[in-house]
Amino acid sequence: VQLQASGGGLVQAGGSLRLSCAASGRTFSSYAMGWFRQAPGKEREFVAAISWGGGNTFYAESVKGRFTISRDNAKNTVYLQMNSLKPEDTADYYCAARNVVLSTRTSDYSYWGQGTQVTVSS
Repeated sequence: VQLQASGGGLVQAGGSLRLSCAASGRTFSSYAMGWFRQAPGKEREFVAAISWGGGNTFYAESVKGRFTISRDNAKNTVYLQMNSLKPEDTADYYCAARNVVLSTRTSDYSYWGQGTQVTVSS
């Protein structure tokens, strides 16, 4: 599966952005999807994940209550709605896919999109 992330940009603290990740391939609905981010000089970290059917989601503590992951299997797309953004959310955001079961571990994901940059100004 090939992944294409979009929707990043520059936003003021307290603002919102919605990231999208479009997937190619007919088996998108069988993949668990995740969002990760990487700030300059830091390791890539887990943000959110959603199961193949969308019934289960999991969030990093740092974004819980502010970010929402969702998916539309008919459109082969997963979303990350980001509200109440903070300067510390500034990073390149990556979407990733793995077979069936969601995971918070970077190493569990087989497919990665290119990053989309999010910058939150104070």
